[in-house]
Amino acid sequence: MTIEQLRQMHQARPFRPFRVHMADGRHLDVVHPEFLAHTPTGRTVMIARPDESFEVLDLLLVTSLEPIDGQARPRRQRRK
Repeated sequence: MTIEQLRQMHQARPFRPFRVHMADGRHLDVVHPEFLAHTPTGRTVMIARPDESFEVLDLLLVTSLEPIDGQARPRRQRRK
């Protein structure tokens, strides 16, 4: 995973929520573009959570990015 790949996901228009997978098995969701901030070099990022907590990550420890459009909200069942 490269800094440029993360920037592309973050700056996509329209924005699509995505999941950041870490080398230690954790993952963090970026559900809004304002929930992610880069340092000037781009190597370190901060991801804010909806509960106002946040994580500071070294991008060398990020293994992959995954769009989560279909998982962001529960799907409604159609009425019969």
